[in-house]
Amino acid sequence: MKKKILSILSILLIFLMLHLENKAQDTLQTNLTFEELVSLGLKQSHVIKQTAFLKEQKEMELKASRGIHFPKLELNANFVQMSEDLHLDLNPVKDAITPLYQSLSTYGSFSGVPNPSGGVLPDNISTQVMRGKLAEGLSTINSANWDEMIQKKQFATVNLMATWPIFTGGKILASKEAARIGVEDMTYVGSEKNNQLISELVERYFGLCLAKQAEQVREEVMNAMLEHMQDAEKMKDQGIVANVELLHAKVYYSEAEREFKKAKRNSIITNKALVNSIGQIDEIQINPLSNLFYLEEIEPIDYFIQEAIKNNPQLKQIESKKTLAEIGVKVETANYLPTIALMGTYDVVNMDLSPYVPQWIVGIGLKWTIFDGTARMNKRKSAQMKVEQVNEFQQKANNDVQTGIEKYYQEIQMSLEQIQELNTANDFTEEYYRARQNAFREGIATSTEVVDAKLLLVKVKIEKLQAVYNFDVSLAKLLELCGLSENFNIYQKSIKSIIETFHN
Repeated sequence: MKKKILSILSILLIFLMLHLENKAQDTLQTNLTFEELVSLGLKQSHVIKQTAFLKEQKEMELKASRGIHFPKLELNANFVQMSEDLHLDLNPVKDAITPLYQSLSTYGSFSGVPNPSGGVLPDNISTQVMRGKLAEGLSTINSANWDEMIQKKQFATVNLMATWPIFTGGKILASKEAARIGVEDMTYVGSEKNNQLISELVERYFGLCLAKQAEQVREEVMNAMLEHMQDAEKMKDQGIVANVELLHAKVYYSEAEREFKKAKRNSIITNKALVNSIGQIDEIQINPLSNLFYLEEIEPIDYFIQEAIKNNPQLKQIESKKTLAEIGVKVETANYLPTIALMGTYDVVNMDLSPYVPQWIVGIGLKWTIFDGTARMNKRKSAQMKVEQVNEFQQKANNDVQTGIEKYYQEIQMSLEQIQELNTANDFTEEYYRARQNAFREGIATSTEVVDAKLLLVKVKIEKLQAVYNFDVSLAKLLELCGLSENFNIYQKSIKSIIETFHN
């Protein structure tokens, strides 16, 4: 039974290994130039997509700000429940005038009442007429409703309300201008993110080029050490060299094999980072078609400083923030001025609403804060301090950009100096290695001398590749500060561009 279980587990293990092997073989091989990679990254990068959404958000806010210029219509529905009906009790007035009417209609004497046919009526007839009129008035007073219900305790209304600010001291225009600057600022943020992505792709794409070149160098070292070990075995068998020389060769071959495997792992890690930069979900193996390159000469540093002043997205963003801060001062200043608005209400439909309430109302309103302690004054001073703060930040940013340009420009020059020196060193180390190999075969050089010569050659080759890679990365960073990252391909494809590979 135990053997049967082990057999089943062995079969499952074999199937698992086959599955993993097939999965590894399914890894997609993709040949990409740097230009193609940048195009792909700008389309798929999550950071770029996020920035695009932020810009759309600001554009919607700008469209929303334009609506402030138009009147606002609102449909309001209300249901009201009061504790009791609302009455207007005029019985005290009735009680005040009723005795007067009673007295005059019974005991009053009157004269000089006009006769309809001319002249005046006699006194007795005048008294009779006036008493009759007063009696009629008393009857009317007694029969009238002196306790009028103005509003039932339950009622509902549906009103259409309109408000239209016509003067706000400049707040409306400031709000619209702030929204416009918000869109402009996000445009600069988008340019900044694009430039940062291109610099990152340069670092990782050409880093992958460097890793693959280093892998080839380590493979050549390993093959050379293998050949040297095999030569040492033959010479030891012939009695030309001692056994210690063979052991020495085997040790260095083992070390070269470890370095080769390490270089392969480094290529895998760098490829993974590059795939992540372009927002690629599927696992792919990128094969760079573009090579490491350098130019023996670029524009003077003043050119890059001037371009940075004109194009650097971060400096542009600071300009936008400065303008927003100045708008903030205008808004706080506007708080000293009145706000004027047209308004109107129309009763669309109601239930048990008082008949004394008009169906529509229109008017104009003014709101003007005359005194609020020192709130407005301090808020305005705070807004002014923000302007000063941005001014200081702007000067610091200008200095940082200029310092960064000088840094990367000097790094480029340093890389070029190293490349020139390593070109000469490479010729010397190649000739020295050939001489050591021939001397070893003739028995007049030790294994250690051959290995040291080979390692010295490898060191020079890798240092040269690293120097060219540093040139490419520094150039990308320099162009990023200048806001000219899209020009990296122009330098790469220039007729003055010198390609650097392990085999050239």
